[in-house]
Amino acid sequence: MYCIKCGVKLADTEKSCPLCGTVVYHPDIKQENVQPLYPKDRYPRHSTNAKAVNGIFIILFLIPLLICFQSDIQGNGIIDWFGYAAFGICLAYLLFAFPLWFKKPNPVIFVPCDFAAILGFLLYIDLTTTGTPWFMSFAFPVVGGIAIITCTVVTLLRYLKKGRLFIFGGASIALGGMMLLIEFLLHLTFSVKFSGWSVYPLIVLVLLGGILIYLAINKSAREMMERKLFF
Repeated sequence: MYCIKCGVKLADTEKSCPLCGTVVYHPDIKQENVQPLYPKDRYPRHSTNAKAVNGIFIILFLIPLLICFQSDIQGNGIIDWFGYAAFGICLAYLLFAFPLWFKKPNPVIFVPCDFAAILGFLLYIDLTTTGTPWFMSFAFPVVGGIAIITCTVVTLLRYLKKGRLFIFGGASIALGGMMLLIEFLLHLTFSVKFSGWSVYPLIVLVLLGGILIYLAINKSAREMMERKLFF
């Protein structure tokens, strides 16, 4: 047998490695009164300073924020496009860095908040730009629909231990329906010709969702796919 730490070959009677002192472990050899490598139900964990990491992220997000502010003031003499950059940087911080403040961030809470922030950013862009208003007629229903699908999937995956194929299958079919909605809203809001391109992703997503639901119902087919795909 061999040492699990340094790989040195050991005799069957060895109780610890003579090179590194690691307690010998071999699954096929029973040893009495062997001291475990770690205390029961406790394993070594790499500890990180969460406050220091978050402090670094804050600095990394503040640097482009200040650069954008200075560039906007020097270039135009007034605050012009800085609001878009500031909102976008704050949105990126909320999406990627803010959850690090929590030891166990709950996606059921954070995901809806992220979509709400995205909607707020899009509303700000719509209100501060000229042209055809598009937030209520396009951005809100599209982002809202995707948010409902995503939040439903995240919630079900978190609180249900079974039925994942049903969840992903239903989500795939719902996303197919969203393709039709997006093309219809593009035609309604921006007068884009309704050419029917959304039918192609609709067919693919509905077929994919149907396959997943079929595999969830048919145990033998599911087991065959597991053997074929090695999962």
